[in-house]
Amino acid sequence: MDWKLEVVVVPVADVDRAVSFYRDKVGFNLDHDTRVSDELRVVQLTPRGSACSIVLGIGIPQPDPGTIKGLQLVVRDIEPARAELVERGVEVSEVQQLDPRDGGTFVFFSDPDGNGWAVQQYRGGD
Repeated sequence: MDWKLEVVVVPVADVDRAVSFYRDKVGFNLDHDTRVSDELRVVQLTPRGSACSIVLGIGIPQPDPGTIKGLQLVVRDIEPARAELVERGVEVSEVQQLDPRDGGTFVFFSDPDGNGWAVQQYRGGD
């Protein structure tokens, strides 16, 4: 039996601001934005090429905005990934070599609420 992680809830204070950040700045695809009522809105966004999405919303169980740390994206080449984020207006760290072996190169950024993301370069097998 396969066990696949497909959705992570990211707590935000302002859903529209978060959608704009993740779609327009980070480059995630907006899968759907469903407003069931004034008390229930579910927005799903997916990084290009990812099988896992994030969900933002109103009326869904979630921790306080900005409390999620350690969300991680993986790319083949960190330099163009960082350049794309910078070009899109994301405040992103310089490239950090945490481990000289493959897999130890990162950049870091936060969304407008303070949820923390890492982008890791990984050139291993798919």
